[in-house]
Amino acid sequence: MDLKEEQILGDQIGSHWYYRAKAAALLRDLRGQPPREVLDVGAGSGFFSRSLLKQTSAQRATCVDIGYHQEKNETWCGKPIAFRREIAGSQADLVLAMDVIEHVENDAALISAYCDLVAPGTRFIISVPAFNFLWSAHDVFLEHYRRYTLHTLETAMRRSGLVVDWSHYYYAAVFPIAAGLRLLERLKGPHSGAPRSQLRKHHTIVNGLFSALLAAERPVMAANRLFGLTAFAGAHKP
Repeated sequence: MDLKEEQILGDQIGSHWYYRAKAAALLRDLRGQPPREVLDVGAGSGFFSRSLLKQTSAQRATCVDIGYHQEKNETWCGKPIAFRREIAGSQADLVLAMDVIEHVENDAALISAYCDLVAPGTRFIISVPAFNFLWSAHDVFLEHYRRYTLHTLETAMRRSGLVVDWSHYYYAAVFPIAAGLRLLERLKGPHSGAPRSQLRKHHTIVNGLFSALLAAERPVMAANRLFGLTAFAGAHKP
């Protein structure tokens, strides 16, 4: 999770339709196999680790992010959660990189660095923004290097040494809306405004509507290899 988006949403992160839906998609992608320990790379506020600690049998989490001003230890739902700028090793059996690898020039190298810190068999779940034709001021604001297709995401993961187990798109239900907004932005020209996030705080009704649309999508998302705003992939260290 990007720290810039945390600053925009504040205490509404947990109720915002986008993050609620992504946390729910992550839970479904665990496929009935909750982790024992989570290593959350580029974790920001630790939103996804907190979600797993609360809703699964996961016992602990370590959140790593170079943007932290200080390291700290907390307890969440009676379970330890640590916040670190860097680590030298991990006993985690699940590594998360939720909207992280698009922020670095060499994505495979970043994945590989964390692959080296965990034991064989450790699972990885990675999410990234999808499709370069959706590039916008939002990506510039968040300092992205690229957007992905399932193929390019899988390629980066394989280059890092992982074995890809599955992949799919998500947010297909809201894809037409987002694509239309990006097209309108492009029609205004390249100098139509400063880089900015498209995330906004929303009324409860709006959050409820979009949450319902995406809840209806989740049961079939694993079969979606066509389109969506986000690409997800799961892999393991051989």
